[in-house]
Amino acid sequence: MRELGERLIQNLNEDGFHRTDPMELCSPCSGEEVNHMMAIIRGLDPRGTCTADYRESLRVQAEMDPEAPAGAARTLTEYLDSLEKGKHTEIKKSLKLKDAQFEAMIAYIKTLSPFPGRLFSTEKTRYVIPDLAIRIEDNEFVIELNDEIIPVLGINPFFSELTAKKGGQKEAVSFAKNNIERAKFFIGSIQQRNSTLLKVAKAIVKSQSKFFMEGPVAMRPLTLKDIAEEIGVHETTVSRIANGKYVQTEWGILELRRFFTNAVPSTSSGTGQHSKEGVKATLREVLDSDKGEGRALSDRELVDILAERGIKIARRTVAKYRGELDMDSSFSRRRR
Repeated sequence: MRELGERLIQNLNEDGFHRTDPMELCSPCSGEEVNHMMAIIRGLDPRGTCTADYRESLRVQAEMDPEAPAGAARTLTEYLDSLEKGKHTEIKKSLKLKDAQFEAMIAYIKTLSPFPGRLFSTEKTRYVIPDLAIRIEDNEFVIELNDEIIPVLGINPFFSELTAKKGGQKEAVSFAKNNIERAKFFIGSIQQRNSTLLKVAKAIVKSQSKFFMEGPVAMRPLTLKDIAEEIGVHETTVSRIANGKYVQTEWGILELRRFFTNAVPSTSSGTGQHSKEGVKATLREVLDSDKGEGRALSDRELVDILAERGIKIARRTVAKYRGELDMDSSFSRRRR
């Protein structure tokens, strides 16, 4: 049982939900044993982990709390969709709750954590400020550097005047001259960096123009070498200038490196090559459509659908991309 418990915990993602069907983790174990161990883990701190998704987690948290207000567990089991749509009157009427009881129940539900695993996460929130902005105005691409994060540098006039004075102290004049030269070199480096960044951005826009007009699905394969050859610099220069840089687009804030994406082969019925980012965007569209239709396509079915669209990838690649998109497996989607 200890080994089963360890496997169940290792199978949880950062939100505290199952990565794969827990019943597949221990074939010799019975379903009763798996359910018993899951019940134990769900009661540990933070409560509500070892569940399929946020819906089950909220329900489990309410069911395991002896002090949960009347109607809380039932609301989370039967009326969560209505609750999310703000249909409070409908829920209150169905549960036959008084105003005070209903308000107490809502206040309680708000204290629950839909993603309990995140309570133990050590990852710090990162706030991204874009270095560039790319937009379309009058059918033309406009590329701008973010002036707010790019300092305006110059030489302090005091030091320039000091070096021009006659009869000044030699040590002071020498100190001023040396540091003025260093400052000029630094300012020149910043200007060169900004110039190269703009050149890289313009080359990316030229290669990925369809992305900026149509979105992630239209992103094409692109390498650092492609851009380096386009602007006449070494590949390492492009890599260095793109590292840690972000760009504001009409499709959100993206890391500049995201535009450099590997090629994915096409099927015999397709033409050309697809980029990894484009394939992931297509996969997201399919999964969102799947969700809207109330279905739960398996990874094998997703492989077949992508093949019909001219994209040839293996089932394990679909699973990998789905994970990178933070999209649930068919098991989790069926449980919703």
